[in-house]
Amino acid sequence: MKLHARSAAGFSLVEVTLALGVAAFCLIAVLGSLPVGLKTQHAAVQQTKANAVMSQCVDFLRADVRLPPGQAKKAAGGWVNLNGHWQSAAVPDTLFFTNDGQQIGYAQGSTPAAPANAVFRATITYLFPPSATTSIAKIVVSWPAAQTDLTKVEGSIDMFAAVNR
Repeated sequence: MKLHARSAAGFSLVEVTLALGVAAFCLIAVLGSLPVGLKTQHAAVQQTKANAVMSQCVDFLRADVRLPPGQAKKAAGGWVNLNGHWQSAAVPDTLFFTNDGQQIGYAQGSTPAAPANAVFRATITYLFPPSATTSIAKIVVSWPAAQTDLTKVEGSIDMFAAVNR
């Protein structure tokens, strides 16, 4: 009876080393894209929150009721000082908001200091009205709030809002 030698089945050490090298190369490529993805996700979250702040500002400006002279404004909270600049051009109001969209500060002028817990800065600049019944406001929301130079902020959004008066 003749005995046949059994051939060894499996991978050689060279094949295993090459397979690990290819897997490591792919893993490094995937892990290298992780910081970019996290930064993009953070920017998207901040953009969404800034859009909510912008919406608050536009909603208030459109809901503001202009009363006859001598009567108090019907505004609640820190929004009360936002009224009354419609006749002046380029007199910006600055509002500060927390990370969850709560208003925490108000200032008039172009470069006010931000409160410590402010994340967003909304700057509202009033423009000459194109007609007697409509006013236009330019609203810029930027973050972080402490940065006043719009060329150095992490992000910003802006829009023009037409407000009927």
